[in-house]
Amino acid sequence: MHIPPYDNQNLPIVDAGNSCVPLNYFNIVNLRRGEAFDYRVPGYETCIVPATGTVDVEVEGVGFAALGNRGADVWDGEPEGVYVPVGARARMVCISDRAEVFVAGAAFDRVFEPFEVRVADLDLVQYGSDETKTHRKIKHILGQKQAGRVGRLLVSELFTVGAGGWSGFPSHKHDTDRLPVETRHDETYNFRFRPRHGSGLQMLQREDGRPGDAYHVVNGSTVCIDKGYHPCCVLPGYEMYYFTILGGLSQRPLVQYFQPSHADQIETIPGIKDMIAKFA
Repeated sequence: MHIPPYDNQNLPIVDAGNSCVPLNYFNIVNLRRGEAFDYRVPGYETCIVPATGTVDVEVEGVGFAALGNRGADVWDGEPEGVYVPVGARARMVCISDRAEVFVAGAAFDRVFEPFEVRVADLDLVQYGSDETKTHRKIKHILGQKQAGRVGRLLVSELFTVGAGGWSGFPSHKHDTDRLPVETRHDETYNFRFRPRHGSGLQMLQREDGRPGDAYHVVNGSTVCIDKGYHPCCVLPGYEMYYFTILGGLSQRPLVQYFQPSHADQIETIPGIKDMIAKFA
């Protein structure tokens, strides 16, 4: 499902119990200096990640000062985050001129402790190559380093490296719990492009060997992945970023099932096995 960019007025873009991706939650909060935003999502653990700007965050009385260090856009600095336990009350206060803040969530039924993720806590992965048109960089905010402190939520930022290329290839899916070959993880993306008037394509192939769907994604597009193989690409001459939310049904580690017709390319794309291992 493609949700074109719109002014969501700080209301959830993907709310709790969404019919397409019920395991996910996603909101974008826009604030000016001094403005505050409070939220609580029963049944979902969440993560606050400033896309731009800086906020002070308080979670049930626990404070995390000056979260976020990016200026003009998501390419301008490294991400930071605060983990918010299931059903906890959270408040963010903008301390920069403006702030745009992502709130990512996953359904879960236990309560952990809040914590912050600073630049030193990120897990960085770069793989692919210009020759294979698969060169990209991943910045895990809630990844392997936070194992044992989070329930079902994985949060990452993905960047194409260079101008143009593919991401999420070889095509894979994760819509069925059938361990050890695959897990059910609902997934939600929010796309950004540099320059902003760039755009890309999100494919969604429901069955191997049969035609699927394709969405034209632009700056600010949100895509919900419920079922099927889902590579995406960016036009030549542009860079692409997407904020990624994964919520697992039965476990946090992601097990991707690669499309049989393309799975042999796992052996040809440099570093892709290291990338796969970082989600497990």
